[in-house]
Amino acid sequence: MAAAPRCELCRARAAPLRCPGCRLTRYCDVSHQRTDWISIHSHICHLLIPVLGPQPCFHSEKDRKRGKEQLLRRQESLIAVALSTAQGFVWSGQPLEAIPAALQALRFSSRVFGSGSTQLVPIYLLLAEASTGAGHLRQAAKYLSQAQWIVLQTPDCSAALQSKLHRGLGLFSVAEGNLDQALYHLANDVYLATAEFGLNSVEVSAGYFHMANIFFHQNKMDAANSLYSEVSSLWHDWLLSSLHRHQQVLQAQAEASPFSEEEEVIEDRMTEGQREEGSRMLRAVLKVREQGPLQHPGETARVLHALAMIHYLGLDLAKAQEVGMKAFDLAKQLPQQDSLETIGHLLELINAQLSHTT
Repeated sequence: MAAAPRCELCRARAAPLRCPGCRLTRYCDVSHQRTDWISIHSHICHLLIPVLGPQPCFHSEKDRKRGKEQLLRRQESLIAVALSTAQGFVWSGQPLEAIPAALQALRFSSRVFGSGSTQLVPIYLLLAEASTGAGHLRQAAKYLSQAQWIVLQTPDCSAALQSKLHRGLGLFSVAEGNLDQALYHLANDVYLATAEFGLNSVEVSAGYFHMANIFFHQNKMDAANSLYSEVSSLWHDWLLSSLHRHQQVLQAQAEASPFSEEEEVIEDRMTEGQREEGSRMLRAVLKVREQGPLQHPGETARVLHALAMIHYLGLDLAKAQEVGMKAFDLAKQLPQQDSLETIGHLLELINAQLSHTT
């Protein structure tokens, strides 16, 4: 006997409504259908038919193998769309809208990789973050428990993934008001990220940032100031290196022969995740430096310089110029003006690129 269709959102057994497009997803009521449509279904409705619909019958082993490979690629494409959509909602402060998209990513990842795969851990952490943001702490705790169980069952689990798990547990502890427990998990986040990526990597910065926020709210300003400075320094140094690589790419492209058949691809762009994470952290630190009790002109200039580099590398040239000028004007007022040259060089790059686009 076939299993009764379940609601796509709440998994209720009574799901009389069917999507009129793909005719594959069911819902218990109109509100759940609308919620799923707004979150993810409008993006993947057309993609579901070749994945969940009837599969063709193959008559040779070669065709069957090709069919399985094609189905896997389609499933992985669905996972990517669902994950990026969910992450986008979380970044934009819409945690409720993120949950249906993340659940779709979880369901297809479970099919492709298995329910105990470490591939599911980042999705459980994203669901926990969205649920916490929506105020659903009990559900968030369940998602974190699932992620923790998978990590514990995986002896060779990477330090990078364990670092993300501890960060998720730390942020959940903050939401619960258990700050000591939060600091414990965030310290583990920093330790594991350092072990995986190195002491001076931007991957370490998130743990420092969230610890700084806790110390700031506890009025432990010396500790908060030190950690905020570390966050700014890590991103500033990494962005200077990224800017240098970007210039190398531009120079190589300018010197390349138009008749050359071989192209050397040099990766110089930040990922969307890096740009979003860096921007959010640096904007928060800037607010503390400009408005709070931890005002420090030199640190403020460094944060502004880092933000200007992020905007430039993200091709938001107008914003890069605006923030870069603020950094330059502030740096001119400092007793030590070592940063003027590097900020001025960035403004030259921005103005040169603006002149080519106007």
